[in-house]
Amino acid sequence: MIDLYYWTTPNGHKITIFLEEIGLPYNIIPVNIGVGDQFKPAFLQISPNNRIPAIVDHEPANGGAPISVFESGAILLYLAEKTGKLIPQDVRQRVEVLQWLFWQMGGLGPMAGQNHHFSQYAPEKIDYAINRYVKETGRLYAVLDKRLADREFVAGDYSIADIAAYPWIVPYKSQNQKLEDFPNLQRWFEAIKARPATIHAYEKAEAFKNQALDIEKSRELLFNQSAQTIQR
Repeated sequence: MIDLYYWTTPNGHKITIFLEEIGLPYNIIPVNIGVGDQFKPAFLQISPNNRIPAIVDHEPANGGAPISVFESGAILLYLAEKTGKLIPQDVRQRVEVLQWLFWQMGGLGPMAGQNHHFSQYAPEKIDYAINRYVKETGRLYAVLDKRLADREFVAGDYSIADIAAYPWIVPYKSQNQKLEDFPNLQRWFEAIKARPATIHAYEKAEAFKNQALDIEKSRELLFNQSAQTIQR
């Protein structure tokens, strides 16, 4: 059994999509980031960066004590290796998947996240910042679109590379992007959207819809952390 510490963010959706895809039993433990659940001492023991998602695997492949993992990319890689699914064993194909997993973690996620912040959540609108991140998000969409021009999925067969990227494309409208500008990406997006595991994962999120965070009330928690927050 996997305990999944989860909230309804793109990074949270990555893990529910994977778990639904492979049918591994899991238990969702909600971490409402809008009210500060991510700062509770018990959660920080599992996720010291006070971010979701995180997991605790109570049945590691080699037995022994439970294993906790934080960071969504690390979780996807851990679960793929544990189950032998959605990651190739061939070294060249595996490198392809890992490159695009890290591309999402280091590029698409952070840039789209800054896009969301400056265009939607920042208390003052800064044109330079908005334009910077909207354009960079569009550039990354174009990179993915070009990659998908001659293949069905990002790195050959459907893999954790696709699962990592997809939830960050879901809010494309709020990122000021148009899928029709990226036809290969759009075809890929619609194919993943229609997968039963993806549908089930987003249905799980509906249970927390009424607890959606209030940006005005939670801005201090979400966007005003500093070194002193960690040190105190």
